[in-house]
Amino acid sequence: MATSTTGSTLLQPLSNAVRLPVDQVNFVACQLFALLAAVWFRTYLHSSKTSPFIRHVVATLLGLYLALFCFGWYCFVFALGYLTVCQITRVYIFDYGQYSADFSGPMMIITQKITSLAFEIHDGMFRKNEDLTPSQRCLAVRRMPSLLEYLSYNCNFMGILAGPLCSYKDYITFIEGRSYQLQQSEANGKEDTKYEQTDPSPNIAVAQKLLICGLSLLFHMTITKTLPVEYNIDDNFRATASWPVRFFYLYVSLMAARPKYYFAWTLADAINNAAGFGFRGYDKNGVTRWDLISNLRIQQIEFSTSFKMFLDNWNIQTALWLKRVCYERATFSPTIQTFILSAIWHGVYPGYYLTFLTGVLMTLAARAIRNNIRHYFVESPAVKLCYDIVTWMATQAAISYTVVPFVLLSVKPSFTFYSSCYFCLHIASILVLLLFPLKRTQKGSKKHENVQPVWSRKLEEESLLQKNSYSTTNNSFSQKQEITCRYQALKQ
Repeated sequence: MATSTTGSTLLQPLSNAVRLPVDQVNFVACQLFALLAAVWFRTYLHSSKTSPFIRHVVATLLGLYLALFCFGWYCFVFALGYLTVCQITRVYIFDYGQYSADFSGPMMIITQKITSLAFEIHDGMFRKNEDLTPSQRCLAVRRMPSLLEYLSYNCNFMGILAGPLCSYKDYITFIEGRSYQLQQSEANGKEDTKYEQTDPSPNIAVAQKLLICGLSLLFHMTITKTLPVEYNIDDNFRATASWPVRFFYLYVSLMAARPKYYFAWTLADAINNAAGFGFRGYDKNGVTRWDLISNLRIQQIEFSTSFKMFLDNWNIQTALWLKRVCYERATFSPTIQTFILSAIWHGVYPGYYLTFLTGVLMTLAARAIRNNIRHYFVESPAVKLCYDIVTWMATQAAISYTVVPFVLLSVKPSFTFYSSCYFCLHIASILVLLLFPLKRTQKGSKKHENVQPVWSRKLEEESLLQKNSYSTTNNSFSQKQEITCRYQALKQ
C-alpha cells in the first residue's frame, strides 16, 4: 500500500476515472470496507463467540488501518487545541476553501470522544451523585478504563472516519455483549412491557439506510452541482432577480447542499448497525429501533417548523455532546458559550463563526417568538395548520440565511451576501429580542435539571429512557437502578 502524509494513492486510477479527489475516493472506499468488516465482525466475532479483549483488539487495529489508508502517518494528540492547530493547517497552508476528507475529520470525532469520556469519568469518580443531572448520573463512568478499552473506544473501525459519537458505556456494553432489559412506558408513565435482548437483526435497518445513502449520493452527484450556493452572491443574479426569486433560490441551493451530509452520516450509522451497535430498544409495538447513535432525522429536518426543531434533528450526537460538555456546565450565557464551542470545534474558517454568531441571534429570537405567541395558534386545528405552514417557511428562510457563511467560508463573500439582504434577519432578530420578553434560564443544582436548552431536552430524555444498559464491569450501579434512573429522568 503506497501511503503518504495525505493517505494512500492506491485508488488514484479510480479517482481519475470518476473525476473526484483521491482523498474522497479513499474515504468512501474505506467506509464501504468498514461496512463489510462490520458484517464480518458481527458474524464471526460475536460477543457470544469471542472475548471482549479480542473484539477490542480487532476493532482498534482495523480502525487504525483505515485511518492510515485515508490519511497517512499522523499522531493523535488528545486536545481541542491540537484540533484547532489541525484546522489552521488545513485552511491556511494546504487548501483554503476546498473540501477535503483529511485528518481533521477523525480528529473532530476523537475530540468529542475524549472530552465526553473525561467528563463522564469526572462525574462518576470525582463528583457527588446528588450534584449530577439525571443524564450525568446515567452516563457517569465509575472506574478508569483500561488502555485497550480507551483505544478501542476512540479508534474502532466503525466510527474512526465519520463517527458518530457514542457514549463510552454504550460502546463497552456493545463490545462485551451483555444482556439487558428494556422498559417501555405508556404515556401515563406506567411500566408497560419488558423485553429481554435476543440479539435482534439489524439487516432491515441497514438496508433502509443504505438506500438513503444511495439516493443522497445520486442527488448530490446530479442535482447539487446545478444549484451552487455561490450563485446567491452573483452580481447579475442579485441585480436582476426579485426578492421572492432570490429567497427561493437561497432555500433550494442550501437544501441541495445537505445530501452529502445525509450520505456520510447515514452510511456511518449503517456501518455501526451492521456490526450490531446502535440497537436502542423496541417501540410500543415491539418493533426494533436502530437509532441509538443516529446523527440525523431527514424528514424532521426538511419539515422543521422552528429553529430548535431543525437543530434537534441535525447532527444529533454533536448537539448532545455540546449540551453535555458545555450547556449543562456553563455558569453564564450557556447558549452563547455553546455556539462558540461549536464554531471552534468545526474549524477556523471565518464563515463558521459568522454562522454560529448569527445562529445565537436566530435561536434567541425564535425562542422569544415561540414563547410569546405560539399559544395563541394551537387551539384550532385549522389555525394551527396555517401557523405551521408560516413557521415552516420562516424556519427554512432563517436556516438558509444563517448557514450561507458556513458554506462560503470567507468573510468577504459572506458579508457580500448579508449586505445584499440588508442584514434583514439580523435586524429583525434584534427587534424581536427588544420587543418580546425572553425567559431567563436558571442555573443551580436543582433548577439546572429542568433547563430547556436549544438542544432538545426531550430528545435526550427519550434516549435515556430507551437506551441500552449502561452498566459496565465493576460499576457500582446495578442494571435495575440505572433503568430506574433513566425512567425518572423522563418524569422530571
